[in-house]
Amino acid sequence: MNETIVFQSRDYRDFDQSGGFKAFRVAVETSDLYVKALVSLERETEALIRECRSQIEWAISRRPEFLTSLVPVEEDPADPPPAARMVRAGRKAGTGPMAAVAGEVADYVGRGLLKWSKELIVENGGDLFIQVERPVMVGLYAGSSPFTGRVGVRIQPTVIPLGVCTSSGTVGPSLSQGKADAATVISHDVALADAVATALGNRIVRPSDLKPALKWALDISGVMAAAAILGDTIAAQGDIELGPIA
Repeated sequence: MNETIVFQSRDYRDFDQSGGFKAFRVAVETSDLYVKALVSLERETEALIRECRSQIEWAISRRPEFLTSLVPVEEDPADPPPAARMVRAGRKAGTGPMAAVAGEVADYVGRGLLKWSKELIVENGGDLFIQVERPVMVGLYAGSSPFTGRVGVRIQPTVIPLGVCTSSGTVGPSLSQGKADAATVISHDVALADAVATALGNRIVRPSDLKPALKWALDISGVMAAAAILGDTIAAQGDIELGPIA
């Protein structure tokens, strides 16, 4: 049985309990997570969100550029692990640390919840932490593009957590300097997938940008695959399987 997760505004969250998963939402300030796990873990999820946010907020309090910079910042040995991972992701992607924040929160929460559920899908604003023993179809939401709701990325069972992160220049509140309807990156490093998805989207303004932008993403160590949608054009490179959403 395939589970289907679709990137779009948060009204897509159906909280269907089929397939053995318990679906629930936990929101803490600006972090709004949707989780599918084998058991209900609302309290554990809230605690992990707060842990992660407090460490990131501590890093911001020490150096405000952590929050505001759109370009990489230097690593600081005092940074707690979530902040350090965001800095490293941004340095690889050429972005500021906050380009990786949603992916890092999803990763932190997902890895923490594996203690109670061996299968998990954690979604945070279109960025996913996935560890499953069944195929998962991640639908690509690309605004008014004809591919929205029709095309997805098939994720095979994985015993190692996987990140699938999407940025958009036309959908949602995230800052993007490009015009891609969807820029999706796959990596075992969820923070890296998030930061590279942002940078990938920034590089796409016209259809001729798709191929070189995807090649740029695949040249980053740790990136497994990338896909991008601009209007009625879709392109993908790397270890990725696109398919129709049933």
